Amino acid sequence: MVSKPQDLYIYLLSGTLTASDETALGGTFMGNWVEGNSAFLFFSAPAEKQVAGLVACRPELRLEDNFHFTYEDWQGGGLDRLEIGPFLVVPPWLESPEMEGFIKILLDPGVVFGNCLHPTTRTCLEALSMVAEQSPMGRVLDLGTGTGILAIAAVLLGADAALAVDFNPLCVKTANGNINLNGLGDRIEAVRGMAEDFVKEKADLLVANIQHDVIRDFLEKHTPAVPQALIISGQMRSQSRDLKAQLKSLGYHTLKEWDHDMTWFTILAEKPEL
Repeated sequence: MVSKPQDLYIYLLSGTLTASDETALGGTFMGNWVEGNSAFLFFSAPAEKQVAGLVACRPELRLEDNFHFTYEDWQGGGLDRLEIGPFLVVPPWLESPEMEGFIKILLDPGVVFGNCLHPTTRTCLEALSMVAEQSPMGRVLDLGTGTGILAIAAVLLGADAALAVDFNPLCVKTANGNINLNGLGDRIEAVRGMAEDFVKEKADLLVANIQHDVIRDFLEKHTPAVPQALIISGQMRSQSRDLKAQLKSLGYHTLKEWDHDMTWFTILAEKPEL
């Protein structure tokens, strides 16, 4: 069984690491969050010696700062099983039997976004269940996959296959781990890339929990081969208004809109078949 981390030790370095650099960091190394020309190195135990050794071997790297959090504080609260619509989301470190009427998803969030505590993730799961009730989902393109939760949920609801995309390599690594935890490696592929790299990707359903300017530009470039249905989240109030206007110009109509405290908006839209 996977064990839950108790503490996170984070080291901020200026510069970028290679795959061999990461391999040499030892068994407590959890991942490297890349942010521009900076690297946030996550460990489950203090790692001053490993980081000092890395910097000594790579003089172009520089340690800028370090942080310590409990894992629960980092994730925004205690991680227990969650019931969201038809889904039962369970961390792999908990014993949890199957529950009648629920679709069980094993989810190890690691240190990336998508642990189902954020309202945009939860509303996307609700939107997916609505789509599944109305028609087959076919092939799904999941932009900004994070932990892979939405691609996994789509396939467990009956989608034929899913392509899960994220620009951050740690997200792709985390998503692949969760895909394998749920035994879906033959139906979901997680890859690294920018949204614009996939404007020609064919999909019946687009799921995108990403920044407004990214999804706006993607939809502009993806036409006319846009998916039949869209679930778009991660939008603020004014961004949601602008997005709905853009979708209308592309021939979509909004089926449902969710908002959390008038701050985070999620839109489910479809394009009528000709």
